[in-house]
Amino acid sequence: MYKKSILLLACLFIAGMIQAQPVRSPKMPVIFDTDFGPDYDDVGAIALLHAFADSGYIEILATGASCKHKNVASALCVFNTYFNRPAIPVGVVKGPGIDIGDRQHWTDTVIARYPHTIRSNDQVPDAVTIYRRVLAKQPDHSVTIITVGFLTNMANLLASSPDTLSPLNGRDLVSRKVMQLVSMAGKFPGGWEFNVQKDAASSKFAFSNWPTPVIFSGWEIGMKIHCGLPLIHNDIIRQDPVKDAFALSIPQSREDVSGRMSWDETAVLIAVKGWRPYYTLVGGRIICHDNGSNEWDPAGKNQFYVREKMPPEEVQALIDRLIQHQPK
Repeated sequence: MYKKSILLLACLFIAGMIQAQPVRSPKMPVIFDTDFGPDYDDVGAIALLHAFADSGYIEILATGASCKHKNVASALCVFNTYFNRPAIPVGVVKGPGIDIGDRQHWTDTVIARYPHTIRSNDQVPDAVTIYRRVLAKQPDHSVTIITVGFLTNMANLLASSPDTLSPLNGRDLVSRKVMQLVSMAGKFPGGWEFNVQKDAASSKFAFSNWPTPVIFSGWEIGMKIHCGLPLIHNDIIRQDPVKDAFALSIPQSREDVSGRMSWDETAVLIAVKGWRPYYTLVGGRIICHDNGSNEWDPAGKNQFYVREKMPPEEVQALIDRLIQHQPK
């Protein structure tokens, strides 16, 4: 009887240990909205995104372009294909929008060198159509949207009307389906920043009307993080569109001699891994002005910008490692 009791206790203890083991939460569903052209930190950002997807942290629902330059859909397709996710939907802003190409010519270079099935922007739908379709199918309050470009698509999404994809208007659809928006936008506590400035009207509308929490990784965060040199000097990685974009672009600018400033990568890092232990949060609300500048209202609610906690050099080392990720 004693031995049976001991055996029973041991079995219960082992069962308790099994039940106490941490269970990995479901993959975070992510929409990635990018200008993907005027700068090439977007390349680092999409590399991080696929690295996190390969590690099981996220599911990439869609990649959309907030920029209208002619290479943007094809270039997005190149990177999704390279990381073995060619079926990820790609959308491009339709109607009024910003059309800025890349002066380093990294987009046409990777398009020429790597497989892709999308040959022009005309082949893909409006990004808002893609976003409404994928949002409608997701559980409530589950999706993280990451923006690393102009806020054109976010403003258009909020302003969208009910349709066959969802009976909800855009703001209600976002309110129901989106958990958070993480945005590389703004300079804090105030100033001028490219993504906010170039489409100031959309920035103002999107951030004034966004119904879920917003976290900003501002200009002052990424400007201290210079990435790409370990990648371009990695002789093991030979044919890689991420490496090609950095290797082609870094030598073209004196300010990039220590690596490219990494604004967009920080937004992806924060969205997927959380702001701890890298940053602290400052609460309030962004105020965007018609001239493209922004300031911060500390009395506002539901919006936050990040402030440095971990030394930028440590965040830089992490990003430098992640952008060297190779596809499974």
